[in-house]
Amino acid sequence: MSDEILSHISPGHSDNINFFGVINVDVEAELAKLDIGGWRPLRPAQLRELGVTP
Repeated sequence: MSDEILSHISPGHSDNINFFGVINVDVEAELAKLDIGGWRPLRPAQLRELGVTP
């Protein structure tokens, strides 16, 4: 691969990559956060944008 092409794709960002291959998720805790309709609550920043105070 030429250096010109590599300059467009390198260096790759790897902050969101788990190099160990294991992701632990507490499914029950995540499901408990959902409301009756199955939606997650809005984050405080999103509430502020909507003009609603948390």
